[in-house]
Amino acid sequence: MGKLSHYDKAGRVRMVDVTAKPATTRTATAHGFIRIGKAALAKVRRLETPKGNPLEIARIAGISAAKRTAELIPLCHPLALTHMDVSAKVCKNGIEISAQVTATGPTGVEMEALVAAAVAALTIYDMCKALDRGMEISELYLMEKVGGRSGRYVRPKGGRGRGRG
Repeated sequence: MGKLSHYDKAGRVRMVDVTAKPATTRTATAHGFIRIGKAALAKVRRLETPKGNPLEIARIAGISAAKRTAELIPLCHPLALTHMDVSAKVCKNGIEISAQVTATGPTGVEMEALVAAAVAALTIYDMCKALDRGMEISELYLMEKVGGRSGRYVRPKGGRGRGRG
């Protein structure tokens, strides 16, 4: 494991200087899951929710959130994102979220993908809380990242539990 890049030699927190790093295409995909009770999930499937279609609103919220990641995470670099896609799919016991972000620049987009997935899950919670206050947001993780000096990372399959049941 390497040293922590967000600290200078004196141990002070700092934003990493990416000035000299080459701009390359970078992509990251994040996953999130929100467990929802059976009765509430049936209403989501039929789009019988008090606030409209939670999957579409969550998709738009995730895209909007990815654009604002540097405002939310103090040491993240503001990036010119070139593509974002957020999807929310109803599964047996909840909703699975996938967020993919792409940019061409000197630093990665992992945080943008994670923020998009997290905000999409929070939006589903907000949209459905009248139906089920016991929803549970879980399994927020990086699935894959491509580009940059460290190359490609793919999360190992089967290592940790999946939300689908």
